Amino acid sequence: MLKFFKKNKSTHPGGVKNRDRGILVFENTSEVIRGENVLKSKGWNIRVKGPPPEIRTGCDLVIEFPLIEELNVLRLLEEAGLEPLKVVPVRGALLEPVNLFQIKDFGEHLMIRAANMKLTVNKKTMTIVNVSGGGCPDVPFLAQEMVGKPLSDAPVPRAIGHTLCGYALQLAYEEMRRQCSQL
Repeated sequence: MLKFFKKNKSTHPGGVKNRDRGILVFENTSEVIRGENVLKSKGWNIRVKGPPPEIRTGCDLVIEFPLIEELNVLRLLEEAGLEPLKVVPVRGALLEPVNLFQIKDFGEHLMIRAANMKLTVNKKTMTIVNVSGGGCPDVPFLAQEMVGKPLSDAPVPRAIGHTLCGYALQLAYEEMRRQCSQL
């Protein structure tokens, strides 16, 4: 019966029902990333987003999940040695998580911003023309490895980045691939 709830496809694009959602708030970004990995590896449809201003704790990310599955989600996180600071039900616009993505179409180029990282591609050639943002030490390396390569041949940021900026670039990369598949 739990698999029925886990794989429910009647969800909004983020994989979480438009109503009855919850937010997992963690102490730091690395815990959010670990929590995301744990939950996704078990097949959960969750989404990492920005926290609403009312519940910011210093970490700029939260995990949105189906609230009906709170106990199962918390059990999995506990087994992985993770404990969120709090679980907040989303009940109203003020507690709505913030989308991490900003999409800007410049005509010939498309830019996706995820958190503080930007990825820009030439829409005709699908070549990465810019990687920028953040302040992490691996950003120049990420840019060097990705710029000038077709999106399909560029290294996956998660495989070569090791910081929050690399993680944010991974999110931008995944969204860019999704957007470009619709062009």
